[in-house]
Amino acid sequence: MVTGAAGILGGAVVEHLAGAGAIVLAVDFAPAIADRGQAASYAGVDLTNADAVVELMRAVGERFGCLHGLANIAGGFTWETVADGTLDSWDRLYRMNVVTTLNASKAAAPLLERHGGAIVNVGAAATAKAAAGMGAYTASKSGVARLTEAMAEEEKDRGVRVNAVLPSIIDTPVNRADMPDAEHDRWVAPQSLAKVVGFLLSDDANAITGALVPVTGRV
Repeated sequence: MVTGAAGILGGAVVEHLAGAGAIVLAVDFAPAIADRGQAASYAGVDLTNADAVVELMRAVGERFGCLHGLANIAGGFTWETVADGTLDSWDRLYRMNVVTTLNASKAAAPLLERHGGAIVNVGAAATAKAAAGMGAYTASKSGVARLTEAMAEEEKDRGVRVNAVLPSIIDTPVNRADMPDAEHDRWVAPQSLAKVVGFLLSDDANAITGALVPVTGRV
């Protein structure tokens, strides 16, 4: 399962996993999800609503029986200084980045535990030191990192691995528009990050859990 599947990174992860032969379930809040080889799509799912996520996992369990992997790609970003910002921005980013990851991971855990599985979350390299305007974003992504570590400890005896990737700037059209003069070739390509996510979901990474893996390109 890939959340945030309608986005740039989510779409790249869906395409990579499907290309590797996985049966991919694409999930997003958007009303429609482009076909990138997924076996099933679940559009219009509000991952901040715990009841909606539980219902999603119930439907998946009835149709597929179990999950072998969950990629929590759903999330968001806002640049806003503390002085000019509002508490609403902190709440919104917490819900977009932490609550979505928490709800999906918690509801998916029983399905992952049936045959052993893996969760991969998306944190941020910027959490090592927040820059101006990055307070709310990096605080929420720090929450994702701590959630990853806690779940890894709680699930390791149940056969479920939990890791996170910590990307720097991802090469997306929005980031290019916001930073037109940057050296875009130094950023992390979505396809490259998708390969790291795929590795952490795979059996080749069965000795890795609780890891926060920097994926920073040449930034």
